[in-house]
Amino acid sequence: MRRYSALPNGGRQETLADRAHRYRGVLLVVLAPLALVSLVLLLMPRSPAGATAGARRSGPPGADKYAVIFDAGSSGSRVHVFRFDANLDLVHIGSEIELFVQIKPGLSHYANDPREAAESLVSLLDDAKRVVPAELRDQTPVRVGATAGLRNLGAQKSEAILQAVRDILREKSSFKNQPDWVTVLDGTQEGAYEWVTINYLLGNLGKTYADTVGVVDLGGGSVQMAYAIAEKDAEKAPKPSEGEDAYVKKLFLKGTTYYLYVHSYLHYGLLAARAEVLKAGNGNGYSNCMLEGFQGKYKYGDDSFEASGPPSGASYSKCKDDAVKALKVDEACTHMKCSFGGIWNGGGGAGQKNLFVASFFFDRAAEAGFVNANAPVAKVKPSDFRQAAERACSLSVKNAEATFPGVQKDSIPYICMDLVYQYTLLVEGFAFLQASIRTTR
Repeated sequence: MRRYSALPNGGRQETLADRAHRYRGVLLVVLAPLALVSLVLLLMPRSPAGATAGARRSGPPGADKYAVIFDAGSSGSRVHVFRFDANLDLVHIGSEIELFVQIKPGLSHYANDPREAAESLVSLLDDAKRVVPAELRDQTPVRVGATAGLRNLGAQKSEAILQAVRDILREKSSFKNQPDWVTVLDGTQEGAYEWVTINYLLGNLGKTYADTVGVVDLGGGSVQMAYAIAEKDAEKAPKPSEGEDAYVKKLFLKGTTYYLYVHSYLHYGLLAARAEVLKAGNGNGYSNCMLEGFQGKYKYGDDSFEASGPPSGASYSKCKDDAVKALKVDEACTHMKCSFGGIWNGGGGAGQKNLFVASFFFDRAAEAGFVNANAPVAKVKPSDFRQAAERACSLSVKNAEATFPGVQKDSIPYICMDLVYQYTLLVEGFAFLQASIRTTR
């Protein structure tokens, strides 16, 4: 998340917690991939005794500590630099709650050249050095958490890239680092860290599970759902399928035990889902979701898929049918409640009453024009994704470039598919039928 507090309120900066309280019971969309603040907490020498929402200025600079976190996702790499006071409360870096810089593509793009993958992080390292005082760098931990992009490469290729990153940190970084601080997070770790992050920043940790918020993060390779459930519901959790992680993680945070439902849907991040939707609707040499005038293939990983637009143009309704097939919404549910693909959904409950959705949800909403990318707060509904999708699907590639100037050129042909998929994921996959969405920058 790039900025958590930005809305003027009688001369006082409104924090994320303030907004969450005002908009409790609705769905919130967060700007960028959730910063893994919880990774920072694992590295710092003491746990937060009085973490508060947002950030505050306190104590002389010399009393502060810094931490550097690399979020190495499938679509790009991001560096987050955090500054903490003696209580591990966040302190602003300049006017921001953190330094945040991102680059594209992600590490997995360099699957066959580990050294080049590692070198791609050097500019981000330089950005981090510019804000961490030189005398504190050898005390400042740096951690790299890679996600679905490297998970999809397999153990041999991903480990080669991780080792190259460790080498780069040792050669070109003056930050404190250890080999086991450069890792691939599994899906449940990713979801759990995101949940800890947002609830830490809201000041919810230490309260009851009903006072926490849930998180849905739509990355490039996977989508994570995480929220706290009651102990009695955790006891009813079904056993996962072979090779799957357990549905519930038990966490002890600030004197409180939480039972966290967390599941990572691999292959259902936005970029991976394009491949799934194309496979589901493959026929006649074109895709129902691709814009008129586009001829080509979509490459994801080592595979490529026919992605040409039909002569008559994209069809919203047919594209939605393909997205429903890709999500396997109709797959048999052997549990009491399921989301999609026959996956247990945790049962719902108070820990899910406030939900934050992040990453590509915000990006596409802003690019489609129904979220102001510069506004601290915006209210939308899932139906806004549908309306934007219907509009996008009616356009040719040429007209879409003029209609959506904020969309990168290589994503223009997929704008119909992306918006249809996001709406279908919210409404059909996770059953957020009536939710309002608040956007925070």
